[in-house]
Amino acid sequence: MSSKRLVSAFDIIGPIMVGPSSSHTAGAVRLGRLGRAILGAQPQQAILGLHGSFARTGKGHGSDRALIAGLLALSTDDPRIRESLELARTAGMAVTFHTVDLGEDAHPNSVEMILRAGEQEVRVVGASVGGGMVEIQAINQYPISFTGEHETLLVAAEDRPGTIHAITGLFLKYRLNIAFSRVERKQRGGEAIQIFETDAQIPEDMIEALEDFYWVLWARHIPKLLD
Repeated sequence: MSSKRLVSAFDIIGPIMVGPSSSHTAGAVRLGRLGRAILGAQPQQAILGLHGSFARTGKGHGSDRALIAGLLALSTDDPRIRESLELARTAGMAVTFHTVDLGEDAHPNSVEMILRAGEQEVRVVGASVGGGMVEIQAINQYPISFTGEHETLLVAAEDRPGTIHAITGLFLKYRLNIAFSRVERKQRGGEAIQIFETDAQIPEDMIEALEDFYWVLWARHIPKLLD
């Protein structure tokens, strides 16, 4: 199967959005929304490290407000993006920005998000790659890649024989087709993150069924980005 991606009219024209730049505004909103979905809750604390162009010109382009808007689950065309910092304070979200160097290979429009809610904490690195399109490139210590263009299932689990077979058995049970899948791990027998992108919506009771496996640490449904 070819991995070449077809270019759509949406990719060329870009999204309907608030703000001067699709990369700095729409892309930043989407990165925030994906970070929120990966955490599994609205953050109570967000520590955002801005890299490259995001650090140099992000404030002028509204990237800081756009990232927070995404963490608040606002859409790319929501006029409240401009007020997101105030909305975050009202919602009890503590926000900190700083400049971070993610390395010379990192995309210039990159952000490191350290997000906390209750006892949950996650580190997410992502980039706005142009035209409002984004890529999540790391979760915690694992390099990964997904874009939010598909329904996505993330499963963090112990790396042991039979885990993929058990998870794909649930896909069969719920009659879901897997479009793409991959596994990232640091070492054999340690912890691994499994990524499944699907053609149809992932039901929430499937997430509950996954979390019943004793070797699953956590599972997240990442809804497809529609705006």
